[in-house]
Amino acid sequence: MANLHAIKDLHLEQRMFGTRVIVAGVIVCLLLTLVLGRLVYLQIANYKYFTTQSQNNRVRLVAVPPPRGLIYDRNGVVLAENVPAYQLEITPEQIEDMSATLAGLSTVLTLTEIEIERFSLALRRKRPFERVPLRFNLSDEEVARFAVNRHRFPGVDINARLMRHYPLGGTAVHALGYVGRIDERDLQRVDADNYNGTSHIGKLGIEREYEALLHGEVGYQQEEVNAQGRTLAVLERQAPQPGRDLVLSLDAGLQRLAEQELTGYNGAAVAMDPRTGEVLALASMPTYDPNLFVNGISRKAYAELNTGRARPLFNRALKGQYPPGSTIKPLMALAGLEYQLTWASKQMYAGPYYMLPNDERRYRDWKKQGHGLIDMGDAITQSSDVYFYDLAYKLGIDRIHPFLAQFGLGSATGIDVPGESDGLLPSREWKRQVRRMPWFPGETLIVGIGQGYMLATPMQMAEFTSVLAMRGERMRPRLLMAVTDPASGEPTRLEPEALEPVSVRDERLWQQVIGPMEDVMHRRNGTAYWTAGHDAPYRIAGKTGTSQVFGLGADEEYEEENIAHHLRDHSLFVGFAPADDPRIAVAVIAENGGGGSRVAAPIARRLMDFYLLRDGGADQGAMADAR
Repeated sequence: MANLHAIKDLHLEQRMFGTRVIVAGVIVCLLLTLVLGRLVYLQIANYKYFTTQSQNNRVRLVAVPPPRGLIYDRNGVVLAENVPAYQLEITPEQIEDMSATLAGLSTVLTLTEIEIERFSLALRRKRPFERVPLRFNLSDEEVARFAVNRHRFPGVDINARLMRHYPLGGTAVHALGYVGRIDERDLQRVDADNYNGTSHIGKLGIEREYEALLHGEVGYQQEEVNAQGRTLAVLERQAPQPGRDLVLSLDAGLQRLAEQELTGYNGAAVAMDPRTGEVLALASMPTYDPNLFVNGISRKAYAELNTGRARPLFNRALKGQYPPGSTIKPLMALAGLEYQLTWASKQMYAGPYYMLPNDERRYRDWKKQGHGLIDMGDAITQSSDVYFYDLAYKLGIDRIHPFLAQFGLGSATGIDVPGESDGLLPSREWKRQVRRMPWFPGETLIVGIGQGYMLATPMQMAEFTSVLAMRGERMRPRLLMAVTDPASGEPTRLEPEALEPVSVRDERLWQQVIGPMEDVMHRRNGTAYWTAGHDAPYRIAGKTGTSQVFGLGADEEYEEENIAHHLRDHSLFVGFAPADDPRIAVAVIAENGGGGSRVAAPIARRLMDFYLLRDGGADQGAMADAR
């Protein structure tokens, strides 16, 4: 035992122990320094970032889209509304494998390739924490089927939303337009931040023109969520500001009747109040159901609407450009009176054709034997072509063009629906620039009866008819009549917008033209007497028209029964009533309908009857129950 104690070196052991303690202390200090450094990094240097990350684990900021404003007609009939619908939505940041999630959802719900494609496009423009809709308008059965499998899909949920719905289907669709899913081009024309959470936007018509009023202001809410992203409670909410309700000047009953009357024809009918410019009906046939577009239309269904001669998507009332035919003869007569090249009682012999000096070509009248000795009133009442060939030749294109331009021909009316065509009012300068050719006298004759290069939309024809009805006063056509404040619920009516009036040297000239237009309807030899005017309980001023689809040779005759239907003449009519106190002006065109007295005039008469004779007057109930 003594030897063992002698061998042991206590001093060395103490030194070794001390060294180990120092090393261990250094290591502990280094580790503590690393821990403290990490705490400084987490708690001080990146406090805001990690606080936000921590909050996002349990609190989520969600955009609340505003309810879209409703659209009513002038009598309170709902034209566009919002209905509750279930929507399948995905929050991208909570999805680990999007492809696997979509594949799994396909086993529970039917997902088409188009839906997945549109979802992928929407995914690119959304931020990771924003919900992206995948399926719209789920049925109760689909909602129940997903609810059973909800646990399999973290980050996927079904939410109740408001979906746009058009209760009258295709009625007034070319005026209303429709909403559709937002795409990149849409976001470039709006404030993208205000569309967080909004999946639809106005694409056409009133829905697009007044998108800023209809949409409203987005709201936000803070939601407490669990680890799977499911909402547990709403912690704070900033309510969205609803869009404004719009009251249109349209009369839904008159609109529906106009479309019914045009059934079987491609065509258009426009009715407006000449006193205010309010558009009462804007019909283009055929129509289509805008509800097909709300949540995305299939390629097949879209192709069916966009092909063939019918082209339901084409707005004939605003974009269709037609030769106005004899409907412009009252304007030509007024021009002749204004420039004092003729007078109302001056007579001329209107034979079967007209010839220019030193020209062998015969410009034929529609009536094979001509009209004989007639004055201006007879020429309008019986629609003599030869009379207006002669008058146009005397006027010349350099006076015809500026005079007709005062009535809105050759330029868009400015109605509050996007996409309106300008039509075409030819001039010497126009032909030189566009056709690189001089103007020929024979072309002036053709313009004098509303043919040749001249083109007008049904909206333009309704406008110049309104100017005639008001003896030169001109109002801008419009559809929006009132806007409802979402706070007060009170509609604010818009004031009519007056345009530059058409003035003539003597106010009596107006009646010298309007009187014969009344004879068109109420005199036995008037072109529309037997088909539309003879039994009218009020006075109508009107003018029939026929526009050619193709030209005839000098020695050819038009024989309808031997001509293919799509090459037959268009049937036109313009008119207003009551003649002495105008409340409605109408323009109707039925493509390939033949003479204006046969198809277009009777349609216009029935529209006037409906508006003027219904319930003791059309102005009753305007904006009633519009809220």
